Amino acid sequence: MNTEERLRNFKEICRKVGLKITHQRLEIFKELLNSHDHPTVEKLYHRLQPKLPTISIDTVYRTLTTLEKHDLIVRVETEESQARFEGRMEEHHHAICKKCGGITDFYWEFPDEASLPAEILNWGQLVKKSLTLHGICEQCIQEE
Repeated sequence: MNTEERLRNFKEICRKVGLKITHQRLEIFKELLNSHDHPTVEKLYHRLQPKLPTISIDTVYRTLTTLEKHDLIVRVETEESQARFEGRMEEHHHAICKKCGGITDFYWEFPDEASLPAEILNWGQLVKKSLTLHGICEQCIQEE
């Protein structure tokens, strides 16, 4: 899905769930769509400041919480104390470097298509499969 399609989808979902499409929400969402580093709230706030000089960090926090609640963005689970976010909604997985904190998206059919283990089959309704790999990226290995 390209950026224009994602923006149309964003606006459509906002209308369906009764969220106003404010300038700030739209700019926050666009920034996430254009970010490949899975930014923290603070990074997003600093990137948005030049475009939205009156935006507060609290607005960024609240907006991200609202967008996540309506499945418009994803909170990436990391071992860091700060949440990281992305606007890519396609099923994919993450590899996280324990040294630099970099997050790499990747696609892998095996986890997506694999059968669940017997002990989880009757757990309930599965909504999403997500695999997160933790290790040290090649760049950090080369720097050691």
